[in-house]
Amino acid sequence: MLLVLPFSAGAQQIPKLTDEMAIQLAEKPLHCISQEYPNKTAHIINNAGEVTLTPRDLHPSFYGCFDWHSSVHGHWMLVRLLKARPGMAAAGDMEKILDLSLTKENLQKEADYFTQYQLTTTFERTYGWAWLLKLDEELADWNHPKAKIWHQNLKPLTDKILSSWKTYLPKQTYPNRTGVHPNTAFAMAFAIDWARTTKDRDFENQLMEKARYFYLKDEKTPAYLEPDGSDFFSPSLEIADLMRRVLPQKEFTAWLNRFYEKRSLENIEKIPVVSDLSDYQTVHLVGLSFSKAWCMKGIAKSLPEEHPLKKEFTKTAQVFLTNGLPLLFQGNYGGDHWLASFAVYALQE
Repeated sequence: MLLVLPFSAGAQQIPKLTDEMAIQLAEKPLHCISQEYPNKTAHIINNAGEVTLTPRDLHPSFYGCFDWHSSVHGHWMLVRLLKARPGMAAAGDMEKILDLSLTKENLQKEADYFTQYQLTTTFERTYGWAWLLKLDEELADWNHPKAKIWHQNLKPLTDKILSSWKTYLPKQTYPNRTGVHPNTAFAMAFAIDWARTTKDRDFENQLMEKARYFYLKDEKTPAYLEPDGSDFFSPSLEIADLMRRVLPQKEFTAWLNRFYEKRSLENIEKIPVVSDLSDYQTVHLVGLSFSKAWCMKGIAKSLPEEHPLKKEFTKTAQVFLTNGLPLLFQGNYGGDHWLASFAVYALQE
């Protein structure tokens, strides 16, 4: 399938989420949310009795899309598209999927997973936790009758994730600076967004304090070494995208000027080379284009008008989106089960 981009070659605007594009992107989670296999459960088997448990046994809401976190952000994507494009042709199918997944019974079992089985303390910490809060945030500020029901049904799981995060954060001595799932800055940015939407000031302050502790003294970040071979995050851009949420504009601008050197800026603006779209790890580099785009767009909006990176990052975000969107439809299930969510988040204003 050829993705239809809403601009001609050479146009200078950031790609926009059109109705036609939304329909094409929505097909990805619509197909995989109920697809149980192949599956990477990440469940630690504690005894022989757990060997026969299926993904759906463990996670009745989020068993599809290859792994738990991809299912969660696939559900987030459907909610986001329904809010942004309520009249889109696939809206009825999207609501049916959400009705089936986000039942009170299913989500209570999802919450119980964290206490029913041993060694679940670190399950999806903190990438999956972040996307779960993003899903909850999307439902929390949507004035739609079904959204209110889904949001209430999600509450036991949200409460469990929140409690786990509040317990973990004071004990987290070091941030994770990788370009894959455990990246700390990405998760903290999403958590701050959730805390502000739901007005959880204690959690927000806890996150802000820890972000300053982790990253405020960073300078001359070695972004000239990015990326690693399976990165879907830029470690440096994720930090900057977090700190724009934490610092006032003047302080953030001064911090950013210390954070990046010329060679690092030049490197992070390069398009990732994706040598094999069928490889489940190499295809992560398509997601890197999307995450770079959303970070650069957010950072640019946080900078004063006269800062050179304001225009530079806005322009480069367009390049990453234009490069990544067509690749979304040229691979296999290794990208199909998750990349559309990254694209939708990157296309947000």
